[in-house]
Amino acid sequence: MMHMSDSPLLIAGLGNPGAQYARNRHNAGFMAVDTIHESYDFGPWRAKHQGLIAEGKLARRKTYLLKPMTYMNDSGASVGAAARFLKLLPSAVVVMHDEIDLAAGKLKAKTGGGDAGHNGLRSISAALGPDYHRVRIGVGHPGTKDRVHGHVLQNFSKADEDWLVPMLTAIAEAAPHLAENDLIGFMSKAGLVLKPPVHKPKSAKDDTE
Repeated sequence: MMHMSDSPLLIAGLGNPGAQYARNRHNAGFMAVDTIHESYDFGPWRAKHQGLIAEGKLARRKTYLLKPMTYMNDSGASVGAAARFLKLLPSAVVVMHDEIDLAAGKLKAKTGGGDAGHNGLRSISAALGPDYHRVRIGVGHPGTKDRVHGHVLQNFSKADEDWLVPMLTAIAEAAPHLAENDLIGFMSKAGLVLKPPVHKPKSAKDDTE
C-alpha cells in the first residue's frame, strides 16, 4: 500500500466561478478551501487544470487546494485533470461540497458512495470513480425538490453567517487530519472547535464515560 506521505493530497472545494455566485450556498466548498488557504502556509492561487490551484503543506504532507472554474456541473473536468497530472488515486482526493441532505450547520465526512443528486459530485465520480473522500457541509433542504435549485443558488443569509463562519473555521482547523487520511479525527477536531468542552475532566473515571 502506498504510504500516505508518498502521495500529495488534493483538496477540491466545489462552487461556481464569478462574483454573482460567491456567497451562494452552492459555493460552500469554495469558501472552505479559501479558509484553509488563509489558515496555513499556501502559495498563491494559480490558473491550472481548468481551475485555481494553490500548493502548500498540511501535517507535513504536500497538499494542493483546487477550486474548479468549470461551473459546478463540470467539476470533474478540473478535478480529474488535476488528479491525473498529480498521479493521484481517489484515496488522495478530498472534495468539499454543500449538502442539502444535511441540516444547515451540520458537517459530515465520508469515503465513497453515491452523488445524492449533487451535479458536482456526479461529474467528479464520472472522472475518478466514487472512491474519493467527501466533506459534506450541510446547507439545509428547502422542503421540496423543485425548490432545490433556487435554494443552493441563493446567498447565505445573515443568520446563516452565525453557523457558517465557525463551520469554515472548524474545517480549516481540522484539515491536517485529512492529510493523515483520518476522517474520524477530522470530524472529532471539527466538533471540538464548534463545541469546546465546558470543563476539562481531571479524573480517569470521567475519561471512560
